[in-house]
Amino acid sequence: MSKASYPYPPDEFDAADDHDGPRGVHRSPRTTWSKVWPFLVVLVVFPALAYGLVTWISNSDTGLGGAISGLGATGTTEPTDTATDAATGTATDTAPPADTATSEAPVAPPAATPDLTSPVVVLNAANVSGLAASQTKKLEAGGFTKVTASNGTGTGVKATTVFYATEDQKVTADAVAQLLGISTVELSTTRAKDGITIVLMPGFKG
Repeated sequence: MSKASYPYPPDEFDAADDHDGPRGVHRSPRTTWSKVWPFLVVLVVFPALAYGLVTWISNSDTGLGGAISGLGATGTTEPTDTATDAATGTATDTAPPADTATSEAPVAPPAATPDLTSPVVVLNAANVSGLAASQTKKLEAGGFTKVTASNGTGTGVKATTVFYATEDQKVTADAVAQLLGISTVELSTTRAKDGITIVLMPGFKG
């Protein structure tokens, strides 16, 4: 049927299509905010929810927090050396106190002192006039109170010697030898008798 034989007057449906605009169902362009907000929700809301959930579990005495605590309660624990009082927080089973007593160092016996009242005889066997008398004065100056000088033969004596009669006179004999510069000190009951005897031999220079 041609347009000339169309019996009806033209209306809005007979208008030509406008090809400049969109056709059919369509949507307007999306804004920038509509594109961004889903990402902001993921970055902000989800971490906040996760933090709140963890905090609730850690502070809760029931539910999941209680179950986690129960796992630790049912486990086997190693024995401890001390028991802690729950009320005071102090140890109730303490180790025995260490022995604070210190061992005293052994006290050395007092050093023996020479007997300055012991009789001392100085025998001159060196054939040097006045030698015994000079050594007697040295002993008296050193504190000895019973010193006598005499002549002797020195038979059987190889060098100038200080003789003492008993062991308890050893300290006194050593003191005499030190005063006179004599290096030989011997125990002899026959030569010393009841005290200290000094035999001055040739070559002695006191």
